[in-house]
Amino acid sequence: MVSEKKWFAIYTRSRSEKKVSGLLDQKKISNYCPLNRVIHQWKDRKKMVEEPLFSGYVFVYISTDEITTVKETPGVINFVYWLNKPAEIKKEEIKVIKDFLTEYSNVQVQRIAVNDFVRVVNGPMKEFEGNVINVTKHSVKVYLESLQYFMTVEINIDDVKTIKKTIKTT
Repeated sequence: MVSEKKWFAIYTRSRSEKKVSGLLDQKKISNYCPLNRVIHQWKDRKKMVEEPLFSGYVFVYISTDEITTVKETPGVINFVYWLNKPAEIKKEEIKVIKDFLTEYSNVQVQRIAVNDFVRVVNGPMKEFEGNVINVTKHSVKVYLESLQYFMTVEINIDDVKTIKKTIKTT
């Protein structure tokens, strides 16, 4: 019995996303390496190039029977795991990424984490800076220090820009 196919994310070696995608194609493994169209400029010319949107990741659409085949592909480090199982990615999320990249070029992905230092780039708190204290799906809570008071504001995640990332130590 063949199990149902689902989307999963895999880690790849640095700068190997396109190569891994090609090798998976050769193995007839359905995959998606989201490519971002970016203009690179050199002294003498400009050129539109495609680079992976998510550095170090490729998505695969497989049944659980194909996990070993994917892991054995050169350049694949491992699956992204959640609760000790390969993390399933919703079909809708893959569709949103595909649709977004069809519509836009020069897309930038930014991950915001607790304790990052951010600047508000839109809205009434524009130009204020502070530390992130909580991150939800669509917003962040930021401590803004002003007039020697701390204000906690909830801001749309698209309206902040990371200035300084938290350095994780283990």
